[in-house]
Amino acid sequence: MTNSKYKKLGLSVLFDALGMLSFVIPGVGEFSDIIWAPLAAWLMIKMYKGAAGKTAGFITFIEEAIPGLDFIPTFTIMWLYTYVFKKEKYEDVIEVDPS
Repeated sequence: MTNSKYKKLGLSVLFDALGMLSFVIPGVGEFSDIIWAPLAAWLMIKMYKGAAGKTAGFITFIEEAIPGLDFIPTFTIMWLYTYVFKKEKYEDVIEVDPS
């Protein structure tokens, strides 16, 4: 679990860096967003399953498609949401002693 968790973090940072590359080449970068926006959304949905992944995929698509918003690290934010802020489903359950 931990290895997979950090592998996703590495991919998240990489994908956010790829999304920010459009700032490097003015003019050409905005054109690359036409290709990157749907690809980034698809990658987000594949990395994070369920409703949260689909919501993040939609947000990623919008963020990448609108010029000037590429600096937002949506993949890394989703990783933080999933592994830092959300916690595991059963982590907050208090065990009751049946005796």
